[in-house]
Parts: sequence; C-alpha cells; structure tokens
Amino acid sequence: MRVVFMGTPDFAVPALQSLIRAGYRVVAVVTQPDRPRGRGKKLLPGPVKQAAREHGLTVLQPERIKEASFLAQLARLEPDVVVVAAYGQILSPAVLNLPRLGCLNIHASLLPRYRGAAPVHRAVMNGERETGVSIMLMNEGLDTGAVLLQKAVPVTGTDTTGLVQDRLAGLGAELLLETLPRWAAGKITPRPQDDAQATYAPPLTRQDEIIDWQRPARAIADQVRGLDPRPGARTCLDGRLIKIWRALPRDAASAVADAVAGQVLTANREELLVLTGQGCLEILELQAQGGRRLPASVFLRGRPLSAGTVLGGEC
Repeated sequence: MRVVFMGTPDFAVPALQSLIRAGYRVVAVVTQPDRPRGRGKKLLPGPVKQAAREHGLTVLQPERIKEASFLAQLARLEPDVVVVAAYGQILSPAVLNLPRLGCLNIHASLLPRYRGAAPVHRAVMNGERETGVSIMLMNEGLDTGAVLLQKAVPVTGTDTTGLVQDRLAGLGAELLLETLPRWAAGKITPRPQDDAQATYAPPLTRQDEIIDWQRPARAIADQVRGLDPRPGARTCLDGRLIKIWRALPRDAASAVADAVAGQVLTANREELLVLTGQGCLEILELQAQGGRRLPASVFLRGRPLSAGTVLGGEC
C-alpha cells in the first residue's frame, strides 16, 4: 500500500512511526513549512518533519496545498491512501479524490462531538470525563466525514490537555493500524455522523486564557487543566500577568461573607486559596510574568501575598 502521510505537530508523530514500523510504504510526508521558533526566531522544522528525516522519507512542504505544482507532484506519487493527522490545512477536492482508498483523518475526539481545530483543549476545558479518537473518511466538510473506527478513553479530573493529547496520539496510531487493512479489504462499513449531535472545538483565543473568577471553582480548574501545557490560564496580580498551571476546586471557607470573587483567602506555605463564584480554588502551581512555573509554596516565598488581595482586572 502506497501511503502519503500529512501531519505537522507532536500529535501526528506516533501515527507516522507506526506506519513505518508496520512496513507500509510511505512514499512522502507532507507537512507545514518551517516556521520561526524560539527566542532567535530561527526557521525550524516541525516534529513530523524531524521524524520523517530520521527515516529518510521524502518531505514536501507546500505553502498552500492547493498549489498546482504540489497537486501534480502528489498525483505522480500515486498514493493508495492519504493519512492525515493534525496537518493544519484544509484538503481540496483534488486531494480528497486522488487516492483510491480516500483520505483518512485521525481526529482526537468522539465525532460528531468536538469537530474542529482544538478538540482536546475544548474537551478538557469543558470538564468532559470521556473523549477518544475517530478514524474518519474525509470529505469537504469540517470533520463531517463518515467514521470508520472509533475508540473512547476516560479523562480524569486532574488530566491536562498535554496528558490527554499524548494518550490520544498513541491510541490514534494503534487505531490507524487496525483500520487500514480492514478498510482496504472492504471489511468496514463507514458510519455517517449524526449532525444533530455535533459540537464544535474552535481554535483557542486570548479570551479563552483569561480566568473569570465569577465562574465556579470546578470550571476554572478545568480551564487551567485544558490550557496546560500551552498557552496557560492567566489572571492579573497588581497589574501584572500571572499564569496558573495547576489548581483544584475546594469547598468555600465559612468566613467569607464580605469577600469577592478572585480574593485571596489564604496564602501561606500550606495553602494558596482563592474565592470563586462558587467554592474556592486551591492554586498549586503558578508563574509570574517572565518567571518559571513554581509550586505555590515556592512562589510565595519570593512574592508573598496577603489575604484580601484580589486577582483579576487589567494587566
């Protein structure tokens, strides 16, 4: 089977590696162009390109996948199937209709839930207790194609997006190897999605990062988990940005009658507790602007807080 693989970030690497280990003939890897990274803003390859280079694979990096020269190059490769995992561009009909077995997408959700660009972030931020991977036969819609195989995994109340994403990347690689031979042999009947059950996972915005202390503590804790390892949930302390990386919901303390949401109730070596719109949030790890992620006890040694300080506002 001649396979063209399309992907860019870490999430896609296990799927590419699984194809190579299983003996599939990966005739090319298509990935996004190198982008400026780091403080020096040097052009650096993405994780998929690095993995492809390690295995001596042909790498293609069109600026736009609709370019006529790229489409001609892709046609000359005569792929039997195109496998897509977090590639980063929308495939045109010219690509979708090229391989005889179609284009299969590894999507990190239980479709039709969480269609779109940020399915893992959104699922964790929304406090979902289950998510999964769908292998989907791609069409021109946004993650609307028929599902070939699907598998669910639990999400705990302390899982971060990073942990869940890693788990789903491995699961997606396993499910891909299960799908390909069965799909090629005609042993899978595509299952159309129920559009009435669809939910969406749009790209994250800066607004998604801001903590609204009027929300319940559980919802804020889920937001913090969902934005870890990037971009991080943020609030303001004395007009300066701080990011909160780990937090747990707690019952509200009894003596908070005059306190407001966002107010620090306790700040000592044992506990950093902030009042929310419903309950309290115990902050376990945070980061000052320009600083490092630190346990709350270490942070407070360098920057003591007093009870009554209010987090939030402009910064």
